[in-house]
Amino acid sequence: MQNFQVNPIGYINVSEDGMFIRLERKYIPAIQALDGFSHINVIWWFSGFDNEEMRSVLESPQPYKRSPDVMGIFATRSPIRPNPIALTAAQIVRIDHEQGIIHLAYIDANDGSPVLDIKPYTPSLDRVETPGVPEWCRHWPMSIEESGSFNWEDEFNF
Repeated sequence: MQNFQVNPIGYINVSEDGMFIRLERKYIPAIQALDGFSHINVIWWFSGFDNEEMRSVLESPQPYKRSPDVMGIFATRSPIRPNPIALTAAQIVRIDHEQGIIHLAYIDANDGSPVLDIKPYTPSLDRVETPGVPEWCRHWPMSIEESGSFNWEDEFNF
């Protein structure tokens, strides 16, 4: 079995000042020409869920109210998974190139979560016109913009 080494390029900051990614100084040159993209895909680490026990969980008892009784972990967006990697499409509010800070409208990460990579969101590769989803979640919003006003608390069993 091959092991991979990944190192954080920065960290998520969530505070009264907002939500942003603070890059490690050596990675600041990597955000050149990111201006103009409205969104980025942020690959980050569910660091609070990284232990041997949580990495061995492969099934979840009905995480969503309308979902099947048992779901495979790969059919969920649970932080508990074999490799606690997360992916979030996030809207860029502004970029401070000098400090290496990307201000975000929202990200579903905890303060201090390590950021592994950033990729620009490009509709030609990241957008699916008519995605198929199971019946139990077809009533969910079809965009990030619609998700902001959706009552997600009515969807989860936790």
